[in-house]
Amino acid sequence: MGDYVRPSRLEEALSALARPHTVLAGGTDFYPARVGRTIDEDILDIGAIPALRGISSASTGWRLGATTTWSEMIEADLPPLFDGLKQAAREIGGRQIQNAGTLAGNLCNASPAADGVPCLLVLDADIEIASSTATRRVPLDQFITGVRRTALMPDELVVAIHVPRPAREARSAFLKLGARRYLVISIAMATATLEIADGHVAAARIAVGSCSAVAQRLVALEAALVGARLDRQLAARVDPTHLEPLSPIDDVRGSAGYRRESVLVLLRRLLAGFAP
Repeated sequence: MGDYVRPSRLEEALSALARPHTVLAGGTDFYPARVGRTIDEDILDIGAIPALRGISSASTGWRLGATTTWSEMIEADLPPLFDGLKQAAREIGGRQIQNAGTLAGNLCNASPAADGVPCLLVLDADIEIASSTATRRVPLDQFITGVRRTALMPDELVVAIHVPRPAREARSAFLKLGARRYLVISIAMATATLEIADGHVAAARIAVGSCSAVAQRLVALEAALVGARLDRQLAARVDPTHLEPLSPIDDVRGSAGYRRESVLVLLRRLLAGFAP
């Protein structure tokens, strides 16, 4: 059995990372991956550090603490900009998982099927990272570098997620396809943030998950939506060519072709849902 450390101060946690530790937050990925074997690595449990938890706002945007849980996200008083992230939060496991699982844990796990990633991608999120000697911020699209890979160095922790405040009214939404309604890994998912001016789309950010090694923005579709009236005809602007950034695979949950067809349907339903 390795060492187990549970500090109450961020500085203590960062000091512990001077030598290798496996970081434990909510534990919803950690424990299932170790069923039936002895836990012999050194563990750094960051769940008791108040500075890493909670949601706050300022004139420039919002700060989401790294160990904020999905249940806390669901219950937070936030504007419609966060509706998509809240919808994804309700799809992450069951209530027990939502009570324990954390926002940063979902990112650091770096699964292609992580429900929170595309939602934070369309919120233009930055990731605040700290070590014992420095802090830095990395755009989310540079933080996850591949399947189960991130830009984190061994001596670093994710401290918070930062979401900038849009210049205009903004709304977001999320849709997910799985083999059943709840407690399921995504076959495909889609999310959108639309900035709105005078009943038209002033800016759009669209992302798809579970269809590439890393969630992908659909820049061509975003451009096609700008200037469009906010009505159900938005759905008609989605074209198969907009899916070129995706690289879906065949696996036990679905074939690559099925994923591509499913994403088209998800995107059209998603955009139709923005109509008044």
